[in-house]
Amino acid sequence: MMLSRQKPAIGPGSTTPAKENKKKKKLPKVEEFLENRDYTGAITLLEFNRNSGKGDQDTDLWIAYCAFHLADYKRAMEEYNRIVSKGNCHPDVFVNLGCTYFFLGMYPEADEAAQKGLKLAGISIDNLQNDHSPHSRLQNRLLFHLSHKFNDEKRLMGYHGQLQDIIEDQLSLASIHYLRSHYQEAIDIYKRILLDNSDIANKDFLALNVYVALCYYKLDYYDVSQEVLAVYLQQYPDSAIALNLKACNHFRLYNGKAAEAELKNLQDTASPSFIFARDLIKHNLVVFRGGEGSLQCLPPLIDVIPEARLNLVIYYLKQDDVTEAYNLIKDLEPTTPQEYILKGVVNAALGQEQGSREGLKAAQQFFQLVGGSASESDTIPGRQCMASCFFLLKQFEDVLIYLNSIKSYFYNDDTFNFNYAQAKAAVGNFKEAEEVFLLIQSDKIKNDYTYLSWLARCYIMNRKARLAWELYLKMETSGESFSLLQLIANDCYKMGQFYYAAKAFDVLERLDPNPEYWEGKRGACVGVFQLIIAGHEPRETLRDVINMLRNSSTPQVEYMVRTMRKWAKENLVPLP
Repeated sequence: MMLSRQKPAIGPGSTTPAKENKKKKKLPKVEEFLENRDYTGAITLLEFNRNSGKGDQDTDLWIAYCAFHLADYKRAMEEYNRIVSKGNCHPDVFVNLGCTYFFLGMYPEADEAAQKGLKLAGISIDNLQNDHSPHSRLQNRLLFHLSHKFNDEKRLMGYHGQLQDIIEDQLSLASIHYLRSHYQEAIDIYKRILLDNSDIANKDFLALNVYVALCYYKLDYYDVSQEVLAVYLQQYPDSAIALNLKACNHFRLYNGKAAEAELKNLQDTASPSFIFARDLIKHNLVVFRGGEGSLQCLPPLIDVIPEARLNLVIYYLKQDDVTEAYNLIKDLEPTTPQEYILKGVVNAALGQEQGSREGLKAAQQFFQLVGGSASESDTIPGRQCMASCFFLLKQFEDVLIYLNSIKSYFYNDDTFNFNYAQAKAAVGNFKEAEEVFLLIQSDKIKNDYTYLSWLARCYIMNRKARLAWELYLKMETSGESFSLLQLIANDCYKMGQFYYAAKAFDVLERLDPNPEYWEGKRGACVGVFQLIIAGHEPRETLRDVINMLRNSSTPQVEYMVRTMRKWAKENLVPLP
């Protein structure tokens, strides 16, 4: 088709005014990216504008804002510092800079920036209550949180007194409640805000459902957390924080595979929110997979995600590397129940491994602090802590009071059953202790000497000495097998199960020619002989008794054997 010669010729690089206007309309705007929470797209466009010479201070501020919301706090800090270095900047910049320092864990620097912002604005701390400007309110909230980080109660209460009955301040107060494990108080604030704003048609307060769900998660109400979270996920199905919390609920309610499947949905979307939460997701995948990849993933995240240190400690404990676990947690000042509990567990493990009374005492104190606190006393972890405290104090009646109250939650938990059975046995309830010991499936626990020795004692006390002897026969020769022999020999003798007492003392005497073992064997053999005479032991057992006696080189043996043979002859018991 021929082009009309009446139209002007247009070069390859030219466009008509109509087409140019159409192109301009299609250019994306920063506001559109921000509205869609696409901070990566927004920052790309802003950088393009700045590099093409169209940028100004507002451009720099928006770049810092986007970097902050992408959790790239270092980049945001650099942008704000560059603006500050130019001089004559607005006081708001200092409070924003302080926020970036706060999220980087640079609390003294954050405090200095916030104080400088107040000074530039000409506002004193005392006048904050009368100042309703946004930047001063944000500074007060920042200083409020910093006081919590500095553990300065007096200062904290000072800034607390400056909080107003406005949504931002109340949310800040709720977050401090959350950080202090006062989850119900936080829930009350969030619910009140949601109720007060229920008539608002927009979605401004929808995210509060995530915060409420987080609190319920912390209170172990995982099913309630899921219900509340669903309200938010209906509107924002690609939210990294919400999907991660949903995965954590699945982990608690079901298993690691179910949790990992939820995170896979987030990974597959490759949304901007996934980039924001990649470290958190990487960390949680390690937890969902039972610690797989801990040494590769967790060490770089120790100063990024607080739980990374705790989960690495748990990994070392599971690997029986108590020393590494202790080195990682010894300088941690616990502030949450989980941190107190983990420090207690590590100190208990180290104390038992090294025979250190100091370690065991420290563990007992950590457990008591959690179990005795008002916020934790009626929770499952709180009751476990009190049980652990009394266990270390060897007050097993008290241990059972707490474990009995929560046993329905741990029917198939091997670690719980191990401790529960030990406590049962320690108070003399050997029948139930044996039943609980036999519920345990873990090979690691079943091969542990503590398990074997307690189970053997239960068997003996329940008049099943043969089963205790079989436990010994399955063991390889070691110091532990020698100790188990001593336990079987003495406990069987005490319970009048003389045949297996004699067998145990016979082996002990051959391993160690100690006169005490001969005396034990002699008494046990006489006891078996008496039981045979009384008809409580099979007569054929006399043959084994005589053979065991002949293993000793004591002069008393011949007299005892002669007496037994004489009785056997008189009672027509065949002997070789």
